Amino acid sequence: MKRVTTVIVNYRLKYFLEQTLLSVEEAYTEVDGHTIVIDNNSGDDSIDFLEERFPSVTFIRNKENVGFAKANNQGFNLADTDFILVLNPDTIIGSNTLKDAVKWMDEHPECGAVGVKMIDGNGFFLPESKRSFPSTWNSFCKLFGLSSIFPKSRLFARYHLRYLNENEPHQVPVLAGAFMLLRTDLTKKVGGFDEDFFMYGEDMDLSYRMITDGMTNYYLPIPIIHYKGECTKTESLNYVKIFYEAMHIFYRKHYPRSSWVNKIVVKTAIVFRMLISVLKAKIASPLIQLLKRKAKACDTYIVSRRPNEIINIIEAEGFSSNNIFKVQSISDIASLKKCANIILDDREMNYQTIINSIQEHNKNNRYFHIYSSRNNLIISPKRQR
Repeated sequence: MKRVTTVIVNYRLKYFLEQTLLSVEEAYTEVDGHTIVIDNNSGDDSIDFLEERFPSVTFIRNKENVGFAKANNQGFNLADTDFILVLNPDTIIGSNTLKDAVKWMDEHPECGAVGVKMIDGNGFFLPESKRSFPSTWNSFCKLFGLSSIFPKSRLFARYHLRYLNENEPHQVPVLAGAFMLLRTDLTKKVGGFDEDFFMYGEDMDLSYRMITDGMTNYYLPIPIIHYKGECTKTESLNYVKIFYEAMHIFYRKHYPRSSWVNKIVVKTAIVFRMLISVLKAKIASPLIQLLKRKAKACDTYIVSRRPNEIINIIEAEGFSSNNIFKVQSISDIASLKKCANIILDDREMNYQTIINSIQEHNKNNRYFHIYSSRNNLIISPKRQR
């Protein structure tokens, strides 16, 4: 019997998803598993592109975008393994990720689900890796920025539990849907994701129901990369509206006595955050782009023993660079203090090494990219041109 069924919902992210699938295959060398990809009517050649490259993966083509929760449930219904891994198509896991997470679950029978330490594509910790339930106070602090102003406060920073050490395991209420390792029998017992949530909030709701059923959820300091914002444009007005309306569904379902208070908070927050999004889109973003164009371009460092193909791609993709340097090890640039694009060659590093390298060498003004040798292109979270 295979131990893990990995369920991935895709929408127009074929190159990121290919990288995700390759990293999952790498993890299966340590833990036996099977992958199911549900495509939510991407309308492109995502599945045609991937099916021939990953013959062992089960692909399901939906004729419409049924949402994140419903699509995942399609995968849950097919799972016959000990565990289900809910994974976003813009993530990279390492060869040890599943092995370490499954080991924790085996050793902690009270644990219903685990999440992991998510870092962005440039190596910085993503606070949504661990969260608490959105009480009115927690939500107020999150929505109006108090948790960011006082990140270590147990009073103001409860939403993302920022006061908990990100490098230690913790029992936490809410796990992120970008990576959730679930017990299959428990997931099916509680009914999987609630399909009232089209997108966002379903991970919070499932975490709540698992705890209500008597289980515990844990955050583990196992690093993975999550290219936050590739699945959704998190600064868009539509995102703000959908996200906070999902929170309102959660309040109405689980905190009905205070739903009117939460409704006022959420409605106010939606208007507030949408106003910020408009200001960012109309003023801040154009200004930042203007400053970047005027700023001195970064140097580019290719970490590879075979850099010539990558140099050609750099020129074709329009990197603006003062200089291009070839180095054989990322340790060769560890002491750099200036702005730098760093390209890692996937022919010479497995995904575990890539994750560890990006996490270890993250700095401000340091931008990481991965050379995808199978497609002869560079995958970037945020390119500094």
